[in-house]
Amino acid sequence: MGFLSIVMLVAAYFYLSHRQHVKNPDDTTIPSLSQLKDGIRKITTPNRRSKEIWLLEDLKATGMRLALGLSVGIIFGVILGLVMGCFAAGEALLFFLMSFASKLNPMAMLAVFFVMVGTDMEMYVAMIAFGVLPTFAQTIHLAAKYDVAEELIHKAYTLGATHVEVILSVILRQILPRILDSIRLQIGPALVYLIAAEMAVGHVGFGYRIRIEYRILNMNVVYPYIVTLALFGYAADYGLRLIQRRLFPWYGR
Repeated sequence: MGFLSIVMLVAAYFYLSHRQHVKNPDDTTIPSLSQLKDGIRKITTPNRRSKEIWLLEDLKATGMRLALGLSVGIIFGVILGLVMGCFAAGEALLFFLMSFASKLNPMAMLAVFFVMVGTDMEMYVAMIAFGVLPTFAQTIHLAAKYDVAEELIHKAYTLGATHVEVILSVILRQILPRILDSIRLQIGPALVYLIAAEMAVGHVGFGYRIRIEYRILNMNVVYPYIVTLALFGYAADYGLRLIQRRLFPWYGR
């Protein structure tokens, strides 16, 4: 049934494309199969002037920015989430701040990031990290506070564990599957923030290429880029699910 839904979506697209080209054979807004082939050939063969393969260069740039931004956001999100979930003082100090920060829209703050960190790699990393950190930290906070059985914590203290050992050996290990779930849920928002920034100031990357090609209505390039971006996000999500199943087969059963 899942495969059938994809077939229906593709069939609907080509039906709309056929109907549009019947009205206007030169239409480029809904490319035909031959136009899409031309677009795919354009982005997968070396450019005449730069000798670069657009898709590979953009994939490398966007992937690096996404990986660095998510890594920074995840690392600090785990630390702040554990502080809030394991210490009453940490919760009192950071809970309101994280709740408020999660309501700030990173895309609305593009100008702030430009002024604070410029328009190089640091800006993309800071924007993604700021966008995912508050929500991620709140998820870790709730998991550490409510998803770990108190009996395990009491037993660890009874066996002589220190506070740090309880946090790292009991609480963190128990919530690691939830952390992976949270990372999966942050991939989509992180891509939104990144593409918005690349559209605004990027000189390479998926957002930059979509902006340039859209301006001249080369939708036979834009659509393959959108599909590739979706496949990229799905592959990352699927990889995290495989890791979760392999490392934590007990989770969700």
